[in-house]
Amino acid sequence: MADAVQGTHQGAGGPSLAGLIERSAELKGELVAFAQSARFDRWLTPLLLDAAGPERQLDEGEAIRIIDHFILRSRLPDGSTVVDRFVAGRKDLTAAEREMLLGWRDPVEGIFEIQRKERDAIVLLNLVDDLEYRTYSNVGRAAFRAVSKGGFLHTCLVPIQSADGAWLVSGAMSSYPRSSATEIAQAALQLATGRPELVFRNPRKIEQGWQRMREDRAAFIEFCGGDELVLPPAEAEDLLNAYYRHRQEAAVAARPGHARRRRLPGPDLPFFELPGELADSDTIGVIYDEVDGLNFYADYGMLRDLFADPARTGRGRHRDLLRTYLREESIGPLPIRRLAAAHPETADEVFRKLLREPGFTWSEHGEALLRRRKPWYYESEPRPGVSVIGDRLSRLAAGRR
Repeated sequence: MADAVQGTHQGAGGPSLAGLIERSAELKGELVAFAQSARFDRWLTPLLLDAAGPERQLDEGEAIRIIDHFILRSRLPDGSTVVDRFVAGRKDLTAAEREMLLGWRDPVEGIFEIQRKERDAIVLLNLVDDLEYRTYSNVGRAAFRAVSKGGFLHTCLVPIQSADGAWLVSGAMSSYPRSSATEIAQAALQLATGRPELVFRNPRKIEQGWQRMREDRAAFIEFCGGDELVLPPAEAEDLLNAYYRHRQEAAVAARPGHARRRRLPGPDLPFFELPGELADSDTIGVIYDEVDGLNFYADYGMLRDLFADPARTGRGRHRDLLRTYLREESIGPLPIRRLAAAHPETADEVFRKLLREPGFTWSEHGEALLRRRKPWYYESEPRPGVSVIGDRLSRLAAGRR
């Protein structure tokens, strides 16, 4: 386990950075032993067995990553983490130690380029969030002996001294040479696009993401004629492919010097393909919302028909579909809000019949209903649905050092 530090001065009356690094090694060892004790076996062992697969083979690095993720981020049935329980049971910890341990629940996951070495530290640029981290090891500079400027690391960082921006590498640390830049860039791009929350650790990327999404939404509305569409799946796919092709052609036209490097997909190489559960629907709802971004909804036409004619609430398919929209965690409040707003004269009747609550009105009770059914949606601030890639990652992905 190592750490990344933005400064090395000692806070007034507080422990030194070197002291915290040394203590972090002791505490991490005790924390790992605590997590591997019998009390957590019912949760940790299935994770390891699942990763090992039928062959029951799991390399050490992957095992370390799984254990570390379980300790710091996995939620136990009561909502706590292993580190929460460890801290709660250790009355001997100092305030600084407790703060450090609890800070580990918010690790920085990324793929890092080594910028330089500075005495016991290395300075890392996270290609995912485009931020720098000054990194130390709690086993000394020997941990970084095999890495050099321009190489890459795949690891997680956890804070050690928040006032100084100090971090520790937590779990496994995989290193790659400069010659792996192209493959590393592709892996970082996949991480950034697949998990945009990692990008948005950088506040600048949040605002850039909102701006990009606003631009893209405006282009979508201009091309498609509105921000909400109801189409058969095949037509939805065709329209989205036409839109994405239009956007790429516009981007290439704006940068003619790059046109030769980019291949525009042809009919045999679509940009977009609906997943099976959507492709099998009678209709697809395509909504590009200014906050929730671009989303797709199965059988949205049937749900729209229900709000247009509340008598359909008595029909099994229509009633069950609305219940599914209310129940599923994969569906946010957006489509229900949209339909209720589009049909104010019938929304109350739809929910009164569905919920069997004669006094229900959408204006008075609708938001409370959504908060009860979808609490996860309200637990965090909205984030843009467009990831913004940093300049360094863009250059590496284009094959430029």
